[in-house]
Amino acid sequence: MSGEKSYLEDFKVGDKAVSPGRTVTEADIVMFAGISGDWNELHTNAEFTKESPFGQRIAHGMLTLSIASGLGLRTTGHPPLEILAFLGMDKLRFTAPVFIGDTIRVEAEVIEARPSKSTPGAGILKFKNIVKNQRDEDVAAWETAIMVSEKPKGQ
Repeated sequence: MSGEKSYLEDFKVGDKAVSPGRTVTEADIVMFAGISGDWNELHTNAEFTKESPFGQRIAHGMLTLSIASGLGLRTTGHPPLEILAFLGMDKLRFTAPVFIGDTIRVEAEVIEARPSKSTPGAGILKFKNIVKNQRDEDVAAWETAIMVSEKPKGQ
């Protein structure tokens, strides 16, 4: 339904959801290098990477994280979430390379859902996120904490 939103009360510890996939392109890598200033040859030099442990160019870890962060907002199972603030991330690990042409998705699990101690009408949601490629291999993982709205009184 149009205008429908999700709130803290719509999430329970153990809830799981999966995002749609997104294919990482050469254009993504070039644009990210330009935005970030990270022109490391592992990302931008096909000849150099032929002799690297990966044998080909790899996506920046932070590019993978950026794409995955956006995908995490598109996980299925709930209408759009009423997010008030991004509070941080912990335990970030890149566990395998992401190559041009790989399609990644995010599998998210609620690991905490509680009212905020400092902000009335708000709650804290924490998610464990795992990024997988098209071969179902884990390529990254982290935990995210966000502040979200509680349901308005009377809803």
